Amino acid sequence: MKIISLTPSFNQEYLCIRDLNLYNSPSCQELATQAQQGRQLKFISLEITEKGLQIQLREDNYLAWLCGEDLDAIAVATTAYQKIPLTRSDIEKHIPEIITFTQEARNRTNHYLWGGTLAPNYDCSGLIQAAFATFGIWLPRDSYQQEAFCQKINREELLPGDLIFFGDKRVNHVALYLGNNQYIHSSGKETGNNGIAINLLTDDRDSVSRHYYQKLWSFGRVMHN
Repeated sequence: MKIISLTPSFNQEYLCIRDLNLYNSPSCQELATQAQQGRQLKFISLEITEKGLQIQLREDNYLAWLCGEDLDAIAVATTAYQKIPLTRSDIEKHIPEIITFTQEARNRTNHYLWGGTLAPNYDCSGLIQAAFATFGIWLPRDSYQQEAFCQKINREELLPGDLIFFGDKRVNHVALYLGNNQYIHSSGKETGNNGIAINLLTDDRDSVSRHYYQKLWSFGRVMHN
């Protein structure tokens, strides 16, 4: 194993100075998530295992692997990341903008990308996280984590900006409720739209809406960040 030498950071935090791909293993082959320029991270270890170093993103505490070849994309963070607590009232003010973010993302040429959190290509939870994070509301990275993070609500309580979760043995997909029985989400090629699209919360329309309706898991509301 090779141990790298980094410019010391008094707060142990580093800044992404460009957009980064992050991986699910030290081989750095399969995308786990992406980090937008400006995000902060800390190193779990300075040992390069295979090709990568394990890091933790500060905003959502997500663990992933940074490819050693991308070390030139980080710099010392001058201040430690600090979360600014938000209430439900704070979040409600941004719901129209969050919905607009997803609709504008849909209007761009895009395709489904596993691990994608940066425009134009997202996975399901990446789109949701990006939409909220743009307005300072940090949700967990993965759909099952987002489901646990939200306050559970009944279908009858759904409001625009609430989240809809789908799954089999556990949650594995998430969408943003728009109102009027519609939701927007990024779904894969095999059973979805291969990108961002709007579907209906029903089983008697198109095949994609029907597929996900059969996998309805729960509904959630973001109450804090």
